[in-house]
Amino acid sequence: MSTFSRSLIATAAGLALFGLSACGSGGPTGGSSNETSAAPTSESGSGLASFDPCTFFKPDELTSYGLSTQSEEFTQVSFQPGCSWTGKKMSLALQKNADETVKSLGEGGGHDEYTEIKIAGRDAARMIVAGAKDQGGCVTVVSAGGGIVLYQVTGYMRDSLADPCGEVEKIANQTASRLPK
Repeated sequence: MSTFSRSLIATAAGLALFGLSACGSGGPTGGSSNETSAAPTSESGSGLASFDPCTFFKPDELTSYGLSTQSEEFTQVSFQPGCSWTGKKMSLALQKNADETVKSLGEGGGHDEYTEIKIAGRDAARMIVAGAKDQGGCVTVVSAGGGIVLYQVTGYMRDSLADPCGEVEKIANQTASRLPK
């Protein structure tokens, strides 16, 4: 099996685990009754209702990142819809989740890394899903519209991107100001 195939399989497995961890950590099915963070309310995520991840990026932004302007559906779990764009070295995905917050997602575990940061003045986090460390991918979670938006880059080879977290944070910093408040 090639390094490329192993990297894609590891990333896909990590993303599947991320989706499953969201289910058990207060995602749309709820969470434990002893959670310390504020539980999502019926108002949570309402600002994301009309947000379309598939039309968020401007064509010139996508081409500047070395990506196609053609989006593809990228929805691994129904409560986290999104799209992805591909290029020669990497892919970029953008998803929304109206049921989580930056804090609640971090409390759910299932990560090799989860570090809270700020992106464009918003609460955010750098996340590498469990089992995906050093596989060429990274997720930046940004608070938006009462929920979160997830930016994800995945290099096609482990070493396609020298710093996948730096790359995705750069993209998020350039565009997050347009996310719903």
